[in-house]
Order: sequence, then C-alpha cells, then structure tokens
Amino acid sequence: MKAQAIQAFEARFGTTPEYIIRSPGRVNLIGEHTDYNDGFVLPMAIDRAIWLAIQKREDQNVVLHSLVFPDDLAFSLQDLQYNKGWGKYVSGVAWALQQEGYPTFGWEGVLLSDIPIGAGLSSSAALEMAAAKAFSIIGDWTFDRLKMAKIGQRTENEWVGANTGIMDQTIAVSGQAGHALLIDCRDLSTQQVRLPDHVSVVILDSSTRHSHTDSGYNVRREECETAARFFGASHLRDVTLKDFVLRSADLGDAPRRRARHVITENERVLLAVSALSEGNVIEMGKLMNESHASMRDDFEITIEEIDLLADLAQSETGCLGARLTGGGFGGCVVALVENQSVEQFTKNVQFTYAQRTGLEAKGYVCQPANGVEVIPFNL
Repeated sequence: MKAQAIQAFEARFGTTPEYIIRSPGRVNLIGEHTDYNDGFVLPMAIDRAIWLAIQKREDQNVVLHSLVFPDDLAFSLQDLQYNKGWGKYVSGVAWALQQEGYPTFGWEGVLLSDIPIGAGLSSSAALEMAAAKAFSIIGDWTFDRLKMAKIGQRTENEWVGANTGIMDQTIAVSGQAGHALLIDCRDLSTQQVRLPDHVSVVILDSSTRHSHTDSGYNVRREECETAARFFGASHLRDVTLKDFVLRSADLGDAPRRRARHVITENERVLLAVSALSEGNVIEMGKLMNESHASMRDDFEITIEEIDLLADLAQSETGCLGARLTGGGFGGCVVALVENQSVEQFTKNVQFTYAQRTGLEAKGYVCQPANGVEVIPFNL
C-alpha cells in the first residue's frame, strides 16, 4: 500500500510526497456498546488501514484525492462547512481541532484504503486519526494520542452526528503489534494484552452494511441512558449485576435488556483479559459466543445474516468463538480460530453462507498492528 500511495501521489501532483501516514482499522474482540457507558472494551488494531500521502500547501486549503471513493475533497480551513460523504470526517477533525485551539494549516494528498467500508471495522475513526496526524505534522505540534482520540470522538458526536464512544479512536492511536488493548473508557487507561501465537483472528464480512447515523445506534444509547438514570447512576458502568437483579423488574423492557447486556458485557471483557493473559483460548471463545447471544437477544443489534454467519462460524471445527463486531445492524463477525484450521474454516463458512443467503462472506485473517504512524520511506 505504501508504494501505491507514493505512485498515486506522484501521478497526481508530479512530485514525491513529504509524508506517508498509516492509520489502522480495528476489530473489537469483545465489549460492544460498553464504551459510551464508561465501561471496558478489548479491541485490536488490524493490518488494514487508511493511507495518506501528503505535502504542505502554502494556502489554507485541504485537497485530498481519493482512490477509494468516487469524489475528491477540497475545503477551506477559514470557512469550514459541513459536507456529506466521507469528507466530513476530515473537515470535522479540522473543526474539532480549531475548537480546541490547535493551529491548522493547508495540505494536499491522496487517500488509499484496504479497510472494507461500512463493515464495522472503523474506517471512519481510522480516517479521523489519519487526518489528525496530518494536521499535527503540517502544523508542527505534538500529537497527543488521548487528546487526539477525544478530537475524533468530538468529530463523530458534534460534527457527524453519531453519538459514538471513544473506543475506535483510542485503538487507532494506541494499538501495538501482537496485542489487543484493554481500554477503560472512563479514564482512558489502557493495558496491552498479548494474543497467543497459536490462534488467529478471522474477520468475516457479511456483505451487509450499517450507518451509525441512520441505524438504531443512537436509540440504543438513549435506552442505556434511561436505564442508568433509573438506577441513579451516571453510566451503566456503575451498576453491578447484583443491583440489576434486585431492582430491574420495574424498568421498562427495552432499557432493562439493554442494561443487562452492558453490565454482563463489562464482566465478560475483564474475564476475557484474564483468559488471554493465561493463554486460555477456550474460555476466551466461550465469552465471545456469550457476547454474541447477548447482542442478539438483549441489545438487539444483530440481523439475520449476522446471526447466520456467527452460527456457521461457531459450529466449525477449530473455531473457539465468534461474535458480531462493531456497532451492529450489519457488518462483520470476528472469530478466534486455531491456526491449523483457518483455511478450511474460512472456506466452509463462506460456502455455506453463500448457499443460504446468496451473499459473499469475504474472510480476512488479521494481525494485531500498530496505531497511527508516519511510515518511513525506506521501510
């Protein structure tokens, strides 16, 4: 991808780019819809990414040629306007940076990506953090990872209009090769969690797509907030399972089930960290299966194709566990698979899924990768 980025830049601008930025997508191993509830998540950055090849401009414009989307992007930093489409994630970052007092200067470049768009692998957060990195380099100011993650979240919440949490941006800036990342979404403290070498993370794309702004994502967040208020808590993170069992009977059906998912999911994340730290992949897989059932039955964010794909994965030899990953209402299933079974596992699931749905389930074997970084030209 780096060579493609350089070639595309040279073809577009007739010179070599000054900087190359790689910003990874992510897959969440466990911990769904817990982030905006101040809970725990366990994502990993993946070896699929947004790539930017850029150079500084002498004016206050940002110009970006896309090899992913049919339209290019151009806007003035002196007159930021909301724009539909993929460009809103770049202009939104510029807006959020300006709101926080960061100097922004013009730059131009090309955009490439091998992250499946809309598949729940956080291409939007990857683009936001790539843009933030570009502004920091061109502006010559320090890229503080946690502050930039908050810039990305503000972009989503106040510019894009999606009430997402901060997980996606945090893993995009803090990922480490070979590891998943436990994130405490309350204080943003993190812990690197080594993944055992004898298992692989396989992402299965259902070929169904979602959007945070027009799916039920915002509704789920509102239901969680309703439940938290019922328990007298600021966030569901503060409600124990014991409190839930004792008091939830008087809570409305939908908020009660949403709360049960979040409370039990937080427990599963912490158990998953312990399991992986001990190399207990059997327990990790069991927790992933339980997480999917909770998202299906209590949080109601799966769809028929996703449930089928998860069921097919879970029934295959060598699969330790599988679950929906991402915000839901489409997207991908993530599976933990024994290395020797990966090829046959993927073939079998793809074949049966295509027979049952007429859709292709692309499979991606992903390695844990570093967070957003400037890539040296000589590597």
